[in-house]
Amino acid sequence: MYNKKVSIPGIDTNNLKTLTTEEMNELFKSYQNGNKQAKDKLVEGNLKLVLSILKRFKTTEENINDMFQIGCIGLIKAIDNFDLSLNVCFSTYAVFLIKGEILRAFRDATPIRVSRGTKDIAYKILSYKEKYYNTYGHEPTNTEIASKLGIDEYFISYALTSLKEPISIYQPIYNDGGDTIYLLDQIASEKEEYDKETLIALRKALNNLKERERLIIYNRYIIGKTQTELSQELNISQAQVSRIEKTALENIKRLVK
Repeated sequence: MYNKKVSIPGIDTNNLKTLTTEEMNELFKSYQNGNKQAKDKLVEGNLKLVLSILKRFKTTEENINDMFQIGCIGLIKAIDNFDLSLNVCFSTYAVFLIKGEILRAFRDATPIRVSRGTKDIAYKILSYKEKYYNTYGHEPTNTEIASKLGIDEYFISYALTSLKEPISIYQPIYNDGGDTIYLLDQIASEKEEYDKETLIALRKALNNLKERERLIIYNRYIIGKTQTELSQELNISQAQVSRIEKTALENIKRLVK
């Protein structure tokens, strides 16, 4: 949890004012009748709410002030769109908009730029999987997700990968007391490209596989399905899927040589 002081120029965050329900209602009525000063008072009177939400996130000293400003954008949106006639507490309504702005900022702050559309789809996938699991007690298959969200199965794996944090190529992955092996050591060189003959042999090998072997290889390594998902779709055990996959890979190696 965040425990550092937020320092905002011109604002004493230790002595932020709060508004009573009656004061909030009067200010909202005044603002919605055209009084712009009332909006300023509503913002000032709810800055403590932004801080309370911000404390739920793990932030660094360098970006905490930026996150506070972003949270204030959510607060302003909440003030602009709040409807007094719904008899809902303003803080209950505002929390979702403030939190949403902060979450979007965190999602967009990755070192590798990924399109907003891809990330949005990834979060829709996660949301659907969670709702599905809560309803049926198990995760949906990629086929079910693709059908529900209207996307290609291959894109599911790609979208979810976009949410993963990048790691350094100098990250150690093995050390037995001797020389450390880094991720960089396991990355193929650009010079190690497959020649045309190898690619032709690989294509022939795939075509010579049995239909079920080819189906499993395609779904495992192109679509990105798990062995459990395939066992459910093919109505066979996970162990059978594993054996077929292993056999298929051995056949490919044998045919490519």
